[in-house]
Amino acid sequence: MSELTHFNEQGRAKMVDVSSKEITLRTAIATSSIIVNESIYEQITHGTNKKGDVFAVAQVAAIMAAKNTATLIPMCHPLPLTGVDVRFEWIINQQKPEYEVLIEATVKTKGVTGVEMEALTAASVAALTIYDMCKAAGKEMIIGPTMLQHKTGGKNGDYTRAD
Repeated sequence: MSELTHFNEQGRAKMVDVSSKEITLRTAIATSSIIVNESIYEQITHGTNKKGDVFAVAQVAAIMAAKNTATLIPMCHPLPLTGVDVRFEWIINQQKPEYEVLIEATVKTKGVTGVEMEALTAASVAALTIYDMCKAAGKEMIIGPTMLQHKTGGKNGDYTRAD
């Protein structure tokens, strides 16, 4: 039977002790998306949103979110991140019509624990920031799904999403 590492002997939550783990290069790539209407698509692509450059603000928000994940997720370890990159790609379905922004967040560190939560948080906050900046042009936006695509490093080894 495996040990429940997130609970102490009293059955209360604890932050896992990672002090005996080896320092390795850790990476994680997470994605999210947000579906917007044509008006929002036009605002973003033509730079006419009244709040400013939507992708630039979302990118900074995502980086800040990755750096602050431990303040949001109670059992996450604060990590010295060595890199955060956020990319945006339009996926346009003319039949519906539907305009989807695919958000990809890549996070890296050299440490004793992984950066999956930081990547997932970055992708999520980028989508939320796009929603916030564009909600005046339509509140019917749909966020998600959000998922881990790839991770490297650590005792469990590498992971790549099958689909």
